[in-house]
Amino acid sequence: MKGLNMSPQIHTSVLLEETIKALAVQPGGRYIDCTLGAGGHAAAILEASSPGGQLLGIDADPQALAVARERLADYRDSVLLVNANFADLQSICFRYDFYPVHGILFDLGLSSLQLEDDSRGFSFQKDAPLDMRLNPEQTTTAADIVNTLSESELARLIKMYGQEGGGRRIARQVAMERPIRSTHQLVRVVEKAVARRRGRIHPATKTFQALRIAVNEELEHLEMALRQAVDLLGFEGRLVVISYHSLEDRIVKQFMHQESRDCICPPGTPSCVCGHRARLRLVSKKIITPTPAEIDLNPRSRSARLRVAARYAASGEYDSAAEKLCFSMAGEGGVWRRPAMLKKLRQAFLAS
Repeated sequence: MKGLNMSPQIHTSVLLEETIKALAVQPGGRYIDCTLGAGGHAAAILEASSPGGQLLGIDADPQALAVARERLADYRDSVLLVNANFADLQSICFRYDFYPVHGILFDLGLSSLQLEDDSRGFSFQKDAPLDMRLNPEQTTTAADIVNTLSESELARLIKMYGQEGGGRRIARQVAMERPIRSTHQLVRVVEKAVARRRGRIHPATKTFQALRIAVNEELEHLEMALRQAVDLLGFEGRLVVISYHSLEDRIVKQFMHQESRDCICPPGTPSCVCGHRARLRLVSKKIITPTPAEIDLNPRSRSARLRVAARYAASGEYDSAAEKLCFSMAGEGGVWRRPAMLKKLRQAFLAS
């Protein structure tokens, strides 16, 4: 695979210990990693859930999936890897009969694998085609957006997704210098439009973020996946999300807070008319962030924010006949088990 270093060692998983703790990983548990990447979090989950742990790993990037498959080879009897977007989370789980689960993880943003790949156009530090697609089968590239949107639409996109105050100036300069086909060409255009700021952030950082989010519809897919994730969790199952910029974190925060309340009617409503019932409880209201030691070892972790919530259930919700057929209690810890699942996962994995 041109441009991609296939060694899993180049990727460092962010907030690894904190993630395992937040997921409350237990032996025999079943977990979903919605953003598999190089498989660092997945490997730690499988190790902590041994013996009997099972994991469904999803990633939109087929190259990242290949790296994870190699890294998780020792766990091949316990893992199922799927090349798909997590926006289709529920249909994937239904297809493989992988639900309810004990925990679901989203580690948002780009992995080191993608940033270091000199052919994908994710990094402004490498000259590459202006692509930015997580999945090469997607039709729209960053070049398509840069060269076809009107100046006003492009300015709005850069401001909304990049939170870039100079979005209008950048869009105006882009419109003057089209067509723009490479990352370094775009960097030069942005540098012309806005002066280099003091500090660590390059002037093109926010524009590249905005284009990547737009190309991959990241925020829309996140909102869709969060809603689906709650329905896939078993009682007290954990939902853990690591985000890297305020747009993602705001979506996660608002979703978790809304789903932890019974009534979400607008303030001032005389009586509840929404009928909403809480489906989550906040495990910690405090955001979990990397330690100074982790930031020193992995500077890319400095913006990471972890939030965690647990599935809340009203009385009787999990007493259905289907639930009783799916699960049997075993062991003093009451670990959930489905005897046929391991065989099914093994067959699905080997057939992929």
